[in-house]
Amino acid sequence: MDQTIVVAQMRQLIQVLAQHNHAYYVMDQPTIEDSEYDQLFHQLKALEQQHPELTQPDTPTNTVGAKALSKFETITHVVPMLSLGNVFDQQELNDFARRIEERLPNQKIQYDVELKFDGLAISLWYEHGVLVRGVTRGDGETGEDITENVKTIRNLPKMLCSDNVPIPELLEVRGEVLIPKAGFNKLNRHLKKKGEKEFANPRNAAAGSLRQLDSQITKTRPLAFYAYGIAQCKPSHGFKTIAESLDWLKEFGFENYDHWVFDSIEDVQKKYDELTNQRSDLSVEIDGMVVKVNNIDQQLKLGFVSRAPRWAVAYKFPAVAALTTVENIDWQVGRTGTLTPVARLNPVAVGGVTVSNVTLHNIGEIHRLDVRLGDTVSVYRSGDVIPKVEKVWPEFRPVDSVEVHLPEQCPVCDSPVVMPEGEALARCSGGLYCAAQRIEAIRHFVSRKAMDIEGLGDRWAESLLHLDLLKDVADIYHLHAHREKLLTIEKMGEKSVQNLIDSIEKSKKTSFASFIFALGIRGVGETTARMLANTFQTLDALRNADLDALKKTPDVGDITAEWIIDFFQAPHNLEVVDRLIAAGIHWDAPIAPTRQPLNGESWVVTGTLSSMGRDEATQMLQALGARVSGSVSAKTKCLVAGEKAGSKLDKAEKLGVPVLDEQAFLALMAEYGQSLDT
Repeated sequence: MDQTIVVAQMRQLIQVLAQHNHAYYVMDQPTIEDSEYDQLFHQLKALEQQHPELTQPDTPTNTVGAKALSKFETITHVVPMLSLGNVFDQQELNDFARRIEERLPNQKIQYDVELKFDGLAISLWYEHGVLVRGVTRGDGETGEDITENVKTIRNLPKMLCSDNVPIPELLEVRGEVLIPKAGFNKLNRHLKKKGEKEFANPRNAAAGSLRQLDSQITKTRPLAFYAYGIAQCKPSHGFKTIAESLDWLKEFGFENYDHWVFDSIEDVQKKYDELTNQRSDLSVEIDGMVVKVNNIDQQLKLGFVSRAPRWAVAYKFPAVAALTTVENIDWQVGRTGTLTPVARLNPVAVGGVTVSNVTLHNIGEIHRLDVRLGDTVSVYRSGDVIPKVEKVWPEFRPVDSVEVHLPEQCPVCDSPVVMPEGEALARCSGGLYCAAQRIEAIRHFVSRKAMDIEGLGDRWAESLLHLDLLKDVADIYHLHAHREKLLTIEKMGEKSVQNLIDSIEKSKKTSFASFIFALGIRGVGETTARMLANTFQTLDALRNADLDALKKTPDVGDITAEWIIDFFQAPHNLEVVDRLIAAGIHWDAPIAPTRQPLNGESWVVTGTLSSMGRDEATQMLQALGARVSGSVSAKTKCLVAGEKAGSKLDKAEKLGVPVLDEQAFLALMAEYGQSLDT
């Protein structure tokens, strides 16, 4: 038999089997009897046995799925996978259309409307028609390589075939992976029968299935892929609209569900209203629809803002609400010490998800809602994503309800909790000691402008925490006593350990300003630390400074002064500071202060300097007593402007602020004895 005929027969059988696989496994709606399916399957298998050299790479007769992975590899997207902005009502949709019309005056604008699936976005690479890579969206810049798992998705073509159009050399297709409702119900019935935990909703089921390290497990899940766009195509497909490109993808076997093209934003709104009513009858879960400018050239002209396109938006459905009761309110401590109240709820289903915990953001939000223990509350999933307490029902409040107050001590380390007047967020004052803030404190402490300890990055710091070698930053200076344990850390060999120990030892000789900055006191940046060092000269003087003395320090405002007081009043912080000094951290004795020529003046450095970096220019100014700010105001004494100075130069000129170019700045510094070699 002619090879061309054999391949054509194989392709036809593969296509028919793929359609019936999807109908059976994903939609739970078989369209043929099992015996008929078996006959088709065996016909294909027989052809492959007779002509093994012609076996197609996407044949369902092969066991799909490779050996289980230990972890997913990270892949950088060639074309970033941007997120979409959201609108939630007709006015916001009209505003979206108005902004487009303003940027494209006197042009006809059509809108492509697609379902916004409640699934996971992925990217698929095809080279010469063969699927070679599948990657999750991740953070938009990088994602995880899930190639073996996407190969198990039954309605996804593993090889592009078409009798009507040529196969591109490279095609990158973007789309959504999800589990249709029928497949989800079938999966949960199967799990329940086996006595295993059921999934709360199709999205969770899809996410859990797609990120299985063992693709054999993914293979058993009724996943489906729906394409929504093309990121790359070489050579170009040549189409002018999104709608045409989506229809073109169908030539290769991609499913993209329904999409519509409208000539006006009013018709888009009508479609939204229609979908809102039809939502429950659809075969898939959606949380809105995606509205795109249909013309691709117009998309390019509109461009992007931040990490989202100007030419597309997600039009979300109204939030779904449910009533439940507040069982308790816990306080969680974040990496920067912020205390966040979390309401523990009597579990309730909201928009297809069981909600048992909801953040209340801060004590101000608790007071605004007047939420108490035992209250009945309305929980919304705003945009079908983030659960939120929207309303308290005081008429259902029990007589023994308990008001909620801000805790006086940190629930993690018992340090005092502080919240300066006018601030919305409460914080633990034990920044150096608190276990919840440990990794953030270490990261800041070892940074270049603080103690400048090379070799102690986040990964190793986390390993040291895991080995219980770092309870706080003072333990850094005792790591030399744990050399053998250090050598057990992955990729930390003898040389790395010695380099780290040497770097720690070297850091003991520092400056008072760097030490103050390293403590991580809230509100105390590099400049403020320098001002505190110049003003108080010794650690004892700073520790014992009162509020008035601190407020008189240049660059220290009322709130920062309170934060400094709070820091040095926390006993745990003082214990760590004492251990740091006992470990040998020291600096040169104070020099009698002299009035510096630029004392207290506010300067700004902007643009590109050819002979130095902006950091070096900043250090020269600070050495002369100047305060270097990041923004220009009427109080700015002078602006140092390099190449491409931009908006700061414009603002300085409008305000009449003196401006120095690089040469004039260097000449002034030379007059004061400052140079690049100083």
